[in-house]
Amino acid sequence: MNVLIVIPAFNESKSIGKVIRSLPKNIRGAGKIEVLVVNDGSTDDTEKNALKTGVKVITHSINRGAGAATRTGMEYVREKGYDVLLTFDADGQHNPKDINNLLKPVLNGKADLVIGSRLKKRQRMPKDRLIINWIANIVTLALFGVFSTDSQSGLKAFSKKAIELIEITSDRMEFSSEILLEAKKNNLKIQEVPVSAIYTPYSITKGQKNSNAIPIFIRIMTHLLR
Repeated sequence: MNVLIVIPAFNESKSIGKVIRSLPKNIRGAGKIEVLVVNDGSTDDTEKNALKTGVKVITHSINRGAGAATRTGMEYVREKGYDVLLTFDADGQHNPKDINNLLKPVLNGKADLVIGSRLKKRQRMPKDRLIINWIANIVTLALFGVFSTDSQSGLKAFSKKAIELIEITSDRMEFSSEILLEAKKNNLKIQEVPVSAIYTPYSITKGQKNSNAIPIFIRIMTHLLR
């Protein structure tokens, strides 16, 4: 199975090159591995630094949000006929060593959507990340009837079936909850695997803040009502 790793990126010039170079060139049970960076309207050298590594880059003319960037990646995967999609954050928070375990259930046909959960492994998480994550988990369960220990994780793997059936309409961070709703609606097999999180001063400044919880909740409610 051919795998595309999609990296949504907004103003990540400091980390994007290192993140791309850290990705595995070979994955057990997979065929061709390629990388796509979706440069979401960055105003720094994100596009330039990504292109230096030789990967494919698609650039939005304006910043549209993580959901819109992920949607662009999924559209590219469908167009080019990849078998598996893996999403990976651009700020260096994810550990590339977790990729094999994340893809294994998809490559073995045991899951359509695999979520890399930071909360299934004992590790220190900044309090603001922990709070906003659990708020989102509870809201996703209450509104959509789907529970995840890490609903807002940016580290996910999708089977070809999931790629074809999941439709992202949200542009901002609520898209992570929407993915779970779409998976439930289409009776997709969901698994979680524990992953490590690498928290640095840089990645912490790039992440979600508690102040974002209310806007995310409002957008999730709006999506549900629609």
